[in-house]
Amino acid sequence: MKKITIKDIALEAQVSISTVSFVLNDKGEKMGISKAVIKKVQDIADKLHYRPNMIATSLRTGKTRSIGLIVENISNQFFSVLAKVIEEEAKKLGYRVFYCSTGNDDERSAELVQSLLQANVDGFIITPTEKLDKSIDQLLKMKKPVVLIDRYFPGQDVSHVVMDNYEGAYSATEFLIEKGRRNIALINNNSGMIQMQLREKGYADSMKKAGLYNESLILHLDYHSSEENKIEEMIQFFEKNKAIDGVLFLANYMGLAGIQAIRKIGLKIPEQLSIISFDDHYSFRLHSPSISVVEQPLDAIAIKTVALLMDQMVKEDDFVVEKVLLKGKLVKRESV
Repeated sequence: MKKITIKDIALEAQVSISTVSFVLNDKGEKMGISKAVIKKVQDIADKLHYRPNMIATSLRTGKTRSIGLIVENISNQFFSVLAKVIEEEAKKLGYRVFYCSTGNDDERSAELVQSLLQANVDGFIITPTEKLDKSIDQLLKMKKPVVLIDRYFPGQDVSHVVMDNYEGAYSATEFLIEKGRRNIALINNNSGMIQMQLREKGYADSMKKAGLYNESLILHLDYHSSEENKIEEMIQFFEKNKAIDGVLFLANYMGLAGIQAIRKIGLKIPEQLSIISFDDHYSFRLHSPSISVVEQPLDAIAIKTVALLMDQMVKEDDFVVEKVLLKGKLVKRESV
């Protein structure tokens, strides 16, 4: 199939090549081209399925109309759904999205930032790892548009969009208490990231308010350990603390591993053990009994993130740093 060029568009529209170039580069009005001609050129470009040469466009404008998206694990349903909505929103605005997964590895995260800088992406959406603040500082010094998602660094003046993790954990724990659970365990990881700290604090404050807090019922798993090791560690934890009658898992991958540990021990949900997990997963809905979750507003997070990034890319030095906190939803199912 013949590649469509701006010359082809110019011939069909019966205008000059320069007119087509101005229109397709959003300079039509600035160059005094009438709205009727602008629309005609755009309609013909769409009809002919014109696709611009991205390399040539980048060399000419310094823009690639691309966004770098760095998340923890694109195979995790939470991040894959988030990425899908981000891509859909970016596509509406004429941007492509480059996906990268960090595996929560600081060194890999820093390397990915540098790779995307070399690819000359126009903006960054990042789920940062624990020590990525220096790389983000570099982006800010370079005046690169950047928005953090899911987590952030408290001392850094950068736009971010996150769920109210404290409130989500507080409400989930309170619900377990209302249902008569008294020895409620918390399963967290050892990453030390702000969202995990806030979730643990929400749990702790809710337990303390009820006079039920017991530090020995908190388990911190090694983030980088295998699922098998996580399952084994939880089995040992539950067998050591047989009075546990409720569990709050602070991420869906911990919840999925926890269900396997609970099954191997032979405990019945919810008769002997009520459970809630952060971040929904299709397996939680299919499980019998179905698993209650703290659901993040993924669509709202993704849409707001793209909007903030576009604001930075359009306004450049005139944008306002926004720190957005969205409320999650406790989805009550059969596991409590």
